[in-house]
Amino acid sequence: MSDNAKGNGKVGSVLVVGGGIAGLEAALSLADAGYLTTIVTKDASVGGRMAQLDKTFPTNDCSTCMLSPRMVAVGGHPNIDIMVLSNLTKLEGGPGNFNAHVHKKATYVDFDKCTGCEECTKKCPTKPLNIPNEFNEGINTRRAISLMFPQAVPKKCFIDPNYCRQLQGKKCGVCEKVCKAGAINYNDTDKDITLNVGAVILAPGYKITDPKLLGEYGYGRNPNVVTSLEFERLLSASGPYAGHVQRPSDNAEPKKIAFIQCVGSRNERIGRGYCSSVCCMYATKQAIVGAEHVRGLDVTIFYKDLRAFGKGFDRYWENARDNYGVKYKRSMISAIKEDPANNNCVIRYIEDGKYKEEQFDMTVLSCGLEPSPEAVELAKTAGVEVNKYNFCKGEEYSPVETSRPGVFVCGAFESPKDIPESVVQSTGAAGKVMSLLGDTRWTLTRKKEYPPEIDTSGQEPRIGVFVCHCGLNIASVIDVEKVRDEAKKIDGVVYADNLLFTCSQDSQDGIKKIVKENQLNRVVIAACSPRTHEPLFREMLRDTGINPYLFEMANIRDQDSWVHGKRPKEATVKAIELMRMAVAKSKKLEMLHKSTLKIVKRALVLGGGVSGMSTALNLADQGFEVVLVEQSDHLGGETLNLRTTLDGGDIREVVKQKIAAVNSNNNITVHFNSKIVDINGGIGHFKSIIQDAAGNKTEVMHATVTIATGAVEYQPKDGEYGFGGDGVLTVRSLEQQVADGQLDPKSLKDLVFIQCVGSRNDEHKYCSRVCCTATVKNAIHLKEKNPDLNIYVMYRDIRTYGMREDYYRKAREMGVIFVRFDKEQPPVVAQSGGRLAVTVFDQTMGREFEFPADRVALASGVVARDNAIDVSRGFKLTLNTDGFFQEAHVKLQPIDFASEGEYLCGTAHSPMSVDEAISQSYAAAAHAGSILGRDELESDACVAVVNEELCAGCVTCVRVCPYGIPKMKNVGMGIAEISPVECHGCGTCVGQCPAKAIELCGFKDIQLGAMIEELFTFEPDPA
Repeated sequence: MSDNAKGNGKVGSVLVVGGGIAGLEAALSLADAGYLTTIVTKDASVGGRMAQLDKTFPTNDCSTCMLSPRMVAVGGHPNIDIMVLSNLTKLEGGPGNFNAHVHKKATYVDFDKCTGCEECTKKCPTKPLNIPNEFNEGINTRRAISLMFPQAVPKKCFIDPNYCRQLQGKKCGVCEKVCKAGAINYNDTDKDITLNVGAVILAPGYKITDPKLLGEYGYGRNPNVVTSLEFERLLSASGPYAGHVQRPSDNAEPKKIAFIQCVGSRNERIGRGYCSSVCCMYATKQAIVGAEHVRGLDVTIFYKDLRAFGKGFDRYWENARDNYGVKYKRSMISAIKEDPANNNCVIRYIEDGKYKEEQFDMTVLSCGLEPSPEAVELAKTAGVEVNKYNFCKGEEYSPVETSRPGVFVCGAFESPKDIPESVVQSTGAAGKVMSLLGDTRWTLTRKKEYPPEIDTSGQEPRIGVFVCHCGLNIASVIDVEKVRDEAKKIDGVVYADNLLFTCSQDSQDGIKKIVKENQLNRVVIAACSPRTHEPLFREMLRDTGINPYLFEMANIRDQDSWVHGKRPKEATVKAIELMRMAVAKSKKLEMLHKSTLKIVKRALVLGGGVSGMSTALNLADQGFEVVLVEQSDHLGGETLNLRTTLDGGDIREVVKQKIAAVNSNNNITVHFNSKIVDINGGIGHFKSIIQDAAGNKTEVMHATVTIATGAVEYQPKDGEYGFGGDGVLTVRSLEQQVADGQLDPKSLKDLVFIQCVGSRNDEHKYCSRVCCTATVKNAIHLKEKNPDLNIYVMYRDIRTYGMREDYYRKAREMGVIFVRFDKEQPPVVAQSGGRLAVTVFDQTMGREFEFPADRVALASGVVARDNAIDVSRGFKLTLNTDGFFQEAHVKLQPIDFASEGEYLCGTAHSPMSVDEAISQSYAAAAHAGSILGRDELESDACVAVVNEELCAGCVTCVRVCPYGIPKMKNVGMGIAEISPVECHGCGTCVGQCPAKAIELCGFKDIQLGAMIEELFTFEPDPA
């Protein structure tokens, strides 16, 4: 059977255009799920914009630390090919079978031979002053032959023919002479390559708006006015000034910085009427990081609306204000002047109704996001529609689908968005590809070959210790060189070094070489969290032929530099202690091996709303059996309570179509009026007990779990803004009454909306994300039905992010009046003269107003379901402080739980719109599909083992295991048995066993005891 025959003419390979975080996530999802994937990027490396960032909000994680493992994984994946300096020139065919024509520029370096040693870049005689370093936004310069950035993947140099003397016909050839690998090829030529693929994903990313379009800010004239991306490179340890913040005019350390928001966003004058969604938060992040770099830094952020609408965002900016002293001033800055005496930036603004003038050492322009010219051309080449702003036009309720079947979109090219939303969309796009190409899984893939494992049992420990700078995350607090030098003194350590980023590709390659050259049989890395990086380092060790479990990690970032930032001496001592403990443990480590288990080809989805149905349908389309459990007697969830879309479409009709699709799909079994009363096992082999309303129980085996239990509308308390009285209702109720004909808009004269009801208060300290859009939508629809209706919207910040800004502007143009109030002075609703009256202190005007109202519509927030706690306990999952489910990592694992095989989507995650929830559901289906598409799975080797000689058969382990794994064998003898392929390695049974008959591999008593002994016997140098 041919490769294509199995897929009925479809091809089991995918083209991903774009090498940023969205492209990387899409490629990894697809490759792990059994599809040969090619990444085409116009740059000389994958990484995209995220590679340029210093840290990310709201966790302040190092961007490189999060991105590098993805880049390394892509670079080493057997089923991912990377084509750099390339672009798509033509796309022929249709869904399942395209011919993609790719133009690949000459690099003049043989990538098969280049080792990335960079000797050529050091010797290149081209005057670097002539060539701006694009990666550092032109702040410094590069040579004609260069590496895009230190952590580039692939780590290969390339020659820029526009500057190379040899290629310009002038005599040189220096790089060819110094390259010991013989990789220089001046005769290289451009190539045109045709790829046969089943689907295409467009992920070209974005560019920032050119601030020169807004000449009033002085960019390009005043050297101390910089863009947000330039400032990001100034903050970065890998940037042009190694993380030292200095202003361009005189290289002095700034003491006072201003941020100007909405530069190139929310501005129709320059054709950027949309909100770029991320600027408020990245400015807050840069303010916090800047304050950490420069002691006593004075920061002011000038803004129009503070759009902190994501999970944890409100707390993040409040932390910046309260703990870092960042000042937020609501003022639209019209111009920036320069003081010629000191090159300071002079800014005039209005505060408390008065004009004020203030000088700043630097001004950072928070530039918006827009499609690059290359992205616009890509849309034409791919034959997909764009909107009026040139962003790719996705389907209304499936934003990852373009106007051309088989071509999908994700990331900032679809609309401006943050990293986790790009990750969700990219994985969601991969999920849609899987449903399209389900039959072609594994038809074209390659298997990675590892070197034979070296038997190190019985060998004396030969340990290598590597201490990570983590940019400045660690090195700004801890003396990493001292930690390295202390490691060299330890018996058994034969090699020790410190590296800027141990997780980068070049560091990984370097460590592998050191392991081989020094015949190391243990590796200890003192860096960040094993939760995020341990798999990467274990894989690195496996590539050298060393058992991956002979690796140990000391977390000197999360557990040290991040928590002891103001005590560098003590933090350094602690880092040494943590490193020494890790070394002591590594001496006692044993070779461990994974077990394999058969995969149950079935998925469980909990929740029958839009998210749950979308997940189930996608998995069913991939060819997998799905069990859908719904607690009510119908499908549809909360979305059935909505009526219209922003454009006036019928939301319920969309939901009804999904319900019909679920009911008619033979791969989906729905359990109504049901809940999960018991769940055991783990990824690949869960066992759940479903109980219906009559008490009947059904046992189901399944490989994955998706939590899509949704959220509910906040119900105002009696008397809250007059709720419970005549004429006061929620926005949702207003929408329903109008749509169902119970309320005629023409019967109304005055209508008041009040925002942030049940959100952004002491009880619910988060933004509900959808309320502003819901209000704007209803205001527009009501004005269309009754143009004479007076509508007033009482708000704190209007958060109509992305393309929703157009509707906010439309509402204002239609005459809707927006009145801003402060949290401490909320509107008061009362009866006045037989009518409702709303009194509010207008923060902009600085005075109190009273508005009459026939109706008062409360924009109620979104709150977690009451039963979320029961679900979390049953599935051993974590809730955040707001009652929503907590993902594994807010940035790069937004739909994963910490436990493998369990996924999250929709409003159970956090408040979100219907289209965002559907994207998340596709992403959850993609991750579940990558498991279900396998025949077997390797389990982790860090599992509990029973010493049968010590086991007393007391059954304690059986009772305490949260996953129900231990069983009693040989009942007469009473011996416990723990299946290695099912054990989660949580260690609960280890701690509870009264006979000490159970140990956890990798954490045995002898290993932990060595750590404790080292801690209490080591005497640190007081100096």
